[in-house]
Amino acid sequence: MKKNYDVVVIGAGPAGYVAAIRCAQLGLKTACIDNWLDENNNPKLGGTCLNAGCIPSKALLESSELYKQSESSLAQHGILTDSVSLNLKQMMERKDNVVNTLTLGIESLFKSNKIDWIQGNATIENSKSESPGHKKNHDEFKKVVVIQLHNKDIQQLNTNNIIIATGSSPVNLSIAPIDDECIVDSTGALAFDKVPKKLGIIGSGVIGLELGSVWKRLGAEVKIFEAQDTFLPFADEFIAKESFKLFINQGLDIKLNARLLKAKAKNNAVHVKFTDSDGEHHEVFDKLIIAVGRHPNSEGLFNDETDLVMDEGGLIHVNDKCETSLPGIYAIGDTVRGPMLAHKGSEEGLMVAEHIAGNYRSVNYELIPSVIYTHPELAWVGKSEQTLKASGIEYNVGTFPFSASGRAQAVNETKGFVKIVSDSKTDKILGVHILGSHASELIAQAVIAMEFGASSEDIALTMFAHPTFSEAFHEASLAVSGNALHITQRN
Repeated sequence: MKKNYDVVVIGAGPAGYVAAIRCAQLGLKTACIDNWLDENNNPKLGGTCLNAGCIPSKALLESSELYKQSESSLAQHGILTDSVSLNLKQMMERKDNVVNTLTLGIESLFKSNKIDWIQGNATIENSKSESPGHKKNHDEFKKVVVIQLHNKDIQQLNTNNIIIATGSSPVNLSIAPIDDECIVDSTGALAFDKVPKKLGIIGSGVIGLELGSVWKRLGAEVKIFEAQDTFLPFADEFIAKESFKLFINQGLDIKLNARLLKAKAKNNAVHVKFTDSDGEHHEVFDKLIIAVGRHPNSEGLFNDETDLVMDEGGLIHVNDKCETSLPGIYAIGDTVRGPMLAHKGSEEGLMVAEHIAGNYRSVNYELIPSVIYTHPELAWVGKSEQTLKASGIEYNVGTFPFSASGRAQAVNETKGFVKIVSDSKTDKILGVHILGSHASELIAQAVIAMEFGASSEDIALTMFAHPTFSEAFHEASLAVSGNALHITQRN
């Protein structure tokens, strides 16, 4: 029996489930297809982010940081602990419980919004049946989605609109084949049953730094190999250099300009060959994490007759409303251009849902915040100083260190700073870059200010509660004009 829908969403990660919920709220009959299975072959909503990415990694980052503090940092607060021990099994169980709570929450939202959750793998067929000038009518069903259910049955859905939100997967390296034992991807790195004595990581991006931080805090010797000779080239140069120093001081051994030649698992160990400026080297690790990026999950979505425009990397071409080259088919999240970030995908899902319902909503791709959840955290939005230099835009800079913050001193979180860059002519804020505790929360203030076109003077004239970390944002805005109150500035 064929079922008819207004919208079929393929994928139930942060992009897909948000799109499905909003479509249902707007009165559209909605189905969401997802193929995620946990280690026990149970279907779960939430995609990679909730099940094997954002949420479990943040749970382990928090637990490992608490362990590190209890082991070495509490004495200065007058809290003495004779001994601290690690129960990794319990830590992992807590992580899994957090994930389970959130995935069950999405399942409840699907039920309350009357969204049909279909568990299986989808293929889009006869998607050339509408011409670009065809007027959509919810009483006509032109697109067909064929699903192979997890129980091997076949189900067919007819719909006017399809939203592709299939997410992404870790990039694998042929020179370091994943065996899910000694050589793992980011998913496997969140499920170790014991702390490796010696851990290697290929890639010093967001995933490599976060996973390296977790296992370093728990006692592993961590070495990170980065092929590029620049650390965090996508971040502001100043924030990248300062954070690099902090990570090195924390004990992360980050080798830049180090290219992997070969990695092979043998006798419960990983033998790694790499080359750097000093030549070729060989090292042995207990575990090796491959964290060199992600690729879109777009393969196999369409039958052979479908004429969809994609690039060589599998990214689906879309316009500013996330419409693909095929009428009535949209793509969002990690399957399209832009950073592979959960919040970006969610906003695209909302935009597409509103567009299908005949409403207006847009996404400001110039103001997508980025965060690295290490300790201290890194966060930024807008333009970096090097980008402005390359563009020939004249700008002013204001910085304020957390070491001069009363709240930061009180809680012993004095590492880092807030940096603001603004247009030298208009004073409009062009970028904000934060290294420090709570940077992931503080960056929202910058995004809001920049969405409203605020100048640094606007922030300087705004009252902030004292004592708070957010006062550093206020002081950095004062520093743009040389008027910071709690640091000495050179004229």
